[in-house]
Amino acid sequence: MTVTQTLSLLGAAMAAGAINAVAGGGTILTFPTLLAVGTPPVIANATSTVALVIGTGGSVFGFRRHIPAIREWLWRFVPVSLLGGLIGSWLLTVTDDSTFKHLVPFLILFATLLFLVQGVVARMVKRTVEEPARKRRVWPAVLFQFGVAIYGGYFGAGIGILMLATLGFIGLTDIHRMNALKNILGSLINVVASVMFIARGMVDWHKAGVMTVGAIIGYFVGAHWSQKIPQVWVRRLVLAIGFVISAITFYRTFRA
Repeated sequence: MTVTQTLSLLGAAMAAGAINAVAGGGTILTFPTLLAVGTPPVIANATSTVALVIGTGGSVFGFRRHIPAIREWLWRFVPVSLLGGLIGSWLLTVTDDSTFKHLVPFLILFATLLFLVQGVVARMVKRTVEEPARKRRVWPAVLFQFGVAIYGGYFGAGIGILMLATLGFIGLTDIHRMNALKNILGSLINVVASVMFIARGMVDWHKAGVMTVGAIIGYFVGAHWSQKIPQVWVRRLVLAIGFVISAITFYRTFRA
C-alpha cells in the first residue's frame, strides 16, 4: 500500500469507529474506502468487518458503567444476535450480494425514521398499555433483532441504527444505556462474522491491520465523548448520521 492509501484507510477507520460508538453505520465509510484502494468487493466487506470488530472493545469499555443496568436484556438478545450473525456471514460466502445491497438504503432510512418517532410512540405506549402487554412486545423485538443480526453478518451498514430503533420501541429511553447494549450486541454479531470470514480466507490482513488501529482510536473517542453530550444532542446526531448514511447509500446504489 502507498502512504496515501494507508492514511485513507486509517482515517476512514477512525471516523467509522467513532460513528459506530454513537449510532452505527461506520461500514459505509470503510467499505467504499477499501474499494477505492483496489480491494475486491467481497474481500472489502470481510476486511472491514474484521477491522472494526476488534475496535468494538473500545466502545464497550467506554460504556462499561452502563452495563449493570442492561444485564436483564442481554439474555434475550445475545442468543439471536449470535445465531443471526452466523447465518448472515455464511450467506455472504455462498450468495451474490447485488440484490441485498439494493435493500440497504431502504433499511437504513426506515430505521432512522423509526428512531425519529420512537420517543412519541414510547410515551403513548406507557400511557395506554399495561405492563404484561409491554413485556409481550419484547419478543417481536427479539425476532426483529434476529433479522438485524443476519443483515449485520452479511453486510452490516446501519445495524446500530436498526438496533437503537428496536430498543426504543421496547421502552428503553436512556440513550447511553441503549448505546451500551447496541455496542455489545453489534460486537457479538461482528465477532461471529469475523470468525467465518477468517476461516474462509476472505480477509486482507495488511489493510485490516491498519484499519484496526484507526477503529480502536475512533471507538474509544466516540464512546467517551458521546456520554458528555446532552442526550437530546446525541439523539439529533443519531438522526443526522442515519439520514446522511441513507442518502449516501441511495446515491451509490441507484446512480446511473
